[in-house]
Amino acid sequence: MATWKQFESEAAELAKLIRERFEAAETHVLATLRKDGSPRVSGSEVDFQGPDLSFGSMLDAVKARDLQRDGRCAIHAHPAEGGDAKVAGIAIEVTGREKEAYITGSEPPGGFHAFRLDLEEAVFTSVDGDELVVRLWRPGQAVKTFRRR
Repeated sequence: MATWKQFESEAAELAKLIRERFEAAETHVLATLRKDGSPRVSGSEVDFQGPDLSFGSMLDAVKARDLQRDGRCAIHAHPAEGGDAKVAGIAIEVTGREKEAYITGSEPPGGFHAFRLDLEEAVFTSVDGDELVVRLWRPGQAVKTFRRR
């Protein structure tokens, strides 16, 4: 597992591309696991808080309960021309004083959950001519590039 900061230090160019994709739109798709193990997809916003990629949820939302039960998740950046970005890992709920840092104005009505993502992998997919180019990073490893026709 790795923080966003570790990703940036190990694969700066790829981290920059992926961060640009996440910052290009406000909402993205978060995939979590339901109690029965089937997938659930929900809209979510992401932010880069200190060394982490972070995201939140309304208080007691089903996606938050999914993550509290099983933190495995993936976030797919809103699709855009020029490339497709995804990250996956384990969501860790942020509480107490650490959570207070996530409040940039007033706390949302009804409260909220805050999570940071411990990264297991980051992927950027693009098209180059007639090839699909997939760039994959995992903590402690060099970026791997796959090309498919």
